[in-house]
Amino acid sequence: MPELPDAEVMRRYLQSTSLHQEIKGVDVHARRIIMDDQNAGDNAVEKFREAIVGRSFESTRRHGKWMFAALNENGEKFLVFHFGMTGGLTYFKDRDDVPEYAQVLFHFVKGYHLAYLSQRKLGELAVIGSVDRFISEKNLGQDALDPGFDLASFEKALKGRRAMAKSILMDQETIAGIGNVYSDEILFQARIHPRTKINKLNEDELKTLFRNMKDVLQEAIEDDADPGQFPDSYIIPHRHKDGCCPICGEELRRVQVGSRHAYFCPNRQGKKAK
Repeated sequence: MPELPDAEVMRRYLQSTSLHQEIKGVDVHARRIIMDDQNAGDNAVEKFREAIVGRSFESTRRHGKWMFAALNENGEKFLVFHFGMTGGLTYFKDRDDVPEYAQVLFHFVKGYHLAYLSQRKLGELAVIGSVDRFISEKNLGQDALDPGFDLASFEKALKGRRAMAKSILMDQETIAGIGNVYSDEILFQARIHPRTKINKLNEDELKTLFRNMKDVLQEAIEDDADPGQFPDSYIIPHRHKDGCCPICGEELRRVQVGSRHAYFCPNRQGKKAK
C-alpha cells in the first residue's frame, strides 16, 4: 500500500506537472473511487465533476498517506487523493496514451491530461472544504515528517502506550503516514524487534527509533520511493520469502504483529523483543 514517501512523491509529481491549468472535463470510470460524504447517491459523480470542472489545481499539501490539491487560490475547495493499494498518477498529452488502470481522468484546457490510476480500485478521491477539518475527522496523528513533530512530540504521542513497536508505528491516529513496509525498515535500521512493547524501550532506544523514522522516510522520498534506488543496507528490497539481511546475510524471518506480518533480521533485531 502506498505510504508517506509514495504520497509525497505523487504530490511533487502533481506539483511539477499539473498546477495552474484549467480543467475542462473529468471522466470517472470507477464510481467506487469517489467518496460520497455528501450523501449524493447516484449524483455523486456529477457533483464531483461540477466541483472540479472550470477550476485548476493551485497548490498541494500532504498529511500522512493523504494528498490534497487546492482547487482555487482561496483554498475554499480541495481535491483529496488516497492511493489505496496500488494507486498513482500519470500526466500525458495524447488521448491514445491513456495508461492502464486509469480510473479517473482530468482533462486540461491546454490539451494535457492527468490520470488517477488504481489497479484494484481501492483508492479514493473526494472534494472537501477544509483540509484541517478532514484531518481531524479522520483522527490522524501528526505527520511523521512534519518539522514540528520533534522528539518531544514523538515521546508524548507514545506516552502510556503498551502496544508492539510495529503496531504503534502503523497506527495512523498516533503517527500519520507509516504502513507495513516502512515500519519494517524503520525498525530494522533501529535494530528493534517488531514485537517489542513500545513502553519497554529506554530513552536511547526511543531516540534511535525517532531518528531512524525520520531518516528512512526522507531517504525513501529522495529515492522516489523506488526500492531499486534504496541504499544497499535497506531491508525493503529483501523483504520477501527467502530474503536475507543485507548487512549480515542472516535469513530474514516473518512474524505476525496484530493483523499484519513483519520481516526482521533475527541476528540484528532478535534480542530486542521484551
